[in-house]
This record gives sequence, C-alpha cells and structure tokens, in this order.
Amino acid sequence: MSDQEWVLLDFRQSTFGSRVRIALAEKGINYENREEDLRNKSPLLLEMNPVHKKIPVLIHNGKPICESVNIIQYIDEVCKDNNGLQFLPSDPYEKAQARFWADFIDKKLHVVAMKITWHKTKEELEEAEKELIDCLKPLEQVLGDKPYFGGERLGYLDIVLGGFCSWFCAIDMGLGNISIEGECSKLMEWTKRCMERESFSKSLDEPHKVHDFVVKIRTIRGLTNKGSKIYLNA
Repeated sequence: MSDQEWVLLDFRQSTFGSRVRIALAEKGINYENREEDLRNKSPLLLEMNPVHKKIPVLIHNGKPICESVNIIQYIDEVCKDNNGLQFLPSDPYEKAQARFWADFIDKKLHVVAMKITWHKTKEELEEAEKELIDCLKPLEQVLGDKPYFGGERLGYLDIVLGGFCSWFCAIDMGLGNISIEGECSKLMEWTKRCMERESFSKSLDEPHKVHDFVVKIRTIRGLTNKGSKIYLNA
C-alpha cells in the first residue's frame, strides 16, 4: 500500500475519531493525522465534508470518506487482505447484526454518554447513569463469554465500541458515580483486553486524561457540579 495516500482529519478526544485510528492501526495503514481545531475548522475539513462539517474524515488518494462507521467499512473493503484481518463478518446475518449494534451504539450509547458528560444537575446525572447501564447490559449479552465481539479475533463491533474504552475506564475512575465494572464485569474485562492492544493504547487517551479533559471543558462551560464525584480529583 506504499503508493496509497491516507490523511485523517481528526480530533484526539473524539470517540468517533478514535475508532477510525484503531481501524487504521489494526490494518497496518500508515497515514497522516491532521488534528482539527473544532472551534476554527480548517478549509480542508469544510471542503472534504461540506454536508456535516465534522470529523473524522478519511482522505484516501484525495477522495474523502465521512462518518466513522462508514470509514471503518471502507477501510475493511479496500484493505481486506491487510494483516489477514477482516472486520465485518462474511455471513450476511452476522454482518447485519454487527451493523445493527453499531447503529445502537451511535444512536443510544453516544447520546447517553453526552448526557453524563454535560449533565447540569445531580438528578440529570443519576438518570443518565441509569440509562448508561441499560445500554451496556444488552451489549454485554451480545459479547457473552467471547473474548471479543468478533469472536476469538477483533471485529467490526469491537472497533466501533472501542472508541469508548478510555471513557468507560474514566467513568470507573470517578467521571461518574457508578461502577461499570460492578454492573457489567464482562464488558469491562473486554475493555481492559482491548486496551492492552497496541492499536488501542496508541489511539486512545489514558483514562485520567479523559477525566481531566471533561472536567476542564465542564468548568469552561460553567457546568461544575460539586455534588458529583467527577470533581473529587480535579
């Protein structure tokens, strides 16, 4: 793939950007990462994604691919032989199921994650934390006793959910008032297993950095909530 040019328009703290970085790393693709200032978006980002004007955008040989799950599928199709790893299952039913749960993660889990991160009151936080566990339990059932959602090997759903790994750990370090490990132990075992992979460790921020970033942004937005455990180590 040495004749290929890959450029990722990205933002380090983005869970969506993180999953694309993981996918690129798992496929062994060398790429240029261009960090975006989301308050002052680059002309290139606006040109490459004029519809949503959002990261991540993967530019492959000058052509943009937008939306993280779409990007992961593109990488899988274009680089299907890289490292002998195929993200999406070959079986049509299993592939449909993987796409269903990926959609669940983006439309349900991500929304709840934003509620926890930007809550305004203790009551909002408590409600969001309950919703979080309600989202994670069915995902844990899908995982079952397998080491990965893809089975014995990492797969599509592992990468899609993988962008949240540092955030899950940060929750258990004090970003929230609940224990994901206490409620969903198998899912946290999966999280730790993923974080041991180089593709994850290099693509994701360490949990304490996620905690500090959220506290900083909440403070800037005037959303400090002294009744939340989020501030005990700030």
